[in-house]
Amino acid sequence: MVYYITKLIITAILIVLISEIAKKSSLAGALLAAIPLVSILAMTWMYIDTDNTKSAIEFSNRIVWLITPSMTLFIVFPLLIKKGLGFYPSMIVSILMTVLAYYSVIFILKKFGIEL
Repeated sequence: MVYYITKLIITAILIVLISEIAKKSSLAGALLAAIPLVSILAMTWMYIDTDNTKSAIEFSNRIVWLITPSMTLFIVFPLLIKKGLGFYPSMIVSILMTVLAYYSVIFILKKFGIEL
């Protein structure tokens, strides 16, 4: 139980730290957010939990295929805001479109025999 609490605290601290840095410098915050910290943490926790690199390799390989659809959020969100849609509606629409993009990529990859 202590281990899970430690994982939660470390992960939460990083997220809060990035958001606080972004308040002072959007560039620095964006740079830190662009670093795949969540992926790095997830692979690290997987390795610590299993002492095996196989799951981290599979995880990393699957992420490669999902990078492109994740860009949907970062393209659609500012466009909707600029068009006058409010923050929360823009966020919801952007998230829904990103989920659709993920499912589309997974569906297309299956057609080519690539299973994620």
